[in-house]
Amino acid sequence: MATNKVPVYSLNAMMLWAPYLTTLPAPYTFKPNHTKTNVRFLLGYSAVAIAAFTFYADRTLGWEATTSPWIIAAVAVYFVLNSILTFWIWGVEAGEVFSGKRKTGETITISSSTKKNSNPYKLHVQYKSAAGKVLQDKQFEAPFPNWFSADGVFHPEPFRRWLASEVDVLRLAAKENEKKTGGVSGLVGKPDDAADGKMRR
Repeated sequence: MATNKVPVYSLNAMMLWAPYLTTLPAPYTFKPNHTKTNVRFLLGYSAVAIAAFTFYADRTLGWEATTSPWIIAAVAVYFVLNSILTFWIWGVEAGEVFSGKRKTGETITISSSTKKNSNPYKLHVQYKSAAGKVLQDKQFEAPFPNWFSADGVFHPEPFRRWLASEVDVLRLAAKENEKKTGGVSGLVGKPDDAADGKMRR
């Protein structure tokens, strides 16, 4: 099976683990909530559409057309949208890599952060009951080499084990997975992911 080779210390690569939460054994499966991502895309694509429109007007109608009130208004809206988008990414999403909900109503939000070329990968997990009570609010970190080989190959098995050891609901899911696989794997994710997750050394 092909290896997942990425730049060492790559924060984007570490976001690849989020789909594991949608393949947990029942009843621990989370349905992702894409609301914040959809808002980000809406803001971003709207700004791009306005930029494309003003560029088209400049190319086809000439410079004089770009000084008209409606073009000036479009440019102003473009800068407003970009300002809102920047605030949304840094102030609202704030590093969020996954938000999901179980059928039973519990929700989980996971945010990540790291510094460029820095060793620790930090996670903040907040798990709430269906009534909104915080069941777990935890921040933890570990070094990138725990899951990456020197040449940049990402090994999911130790990463999933780390998650299961730190997050209560994922620990329970791992135990459920052990039952379903006859103790073959205690990993978070699909039972047949076990073979894929074996560390390649």
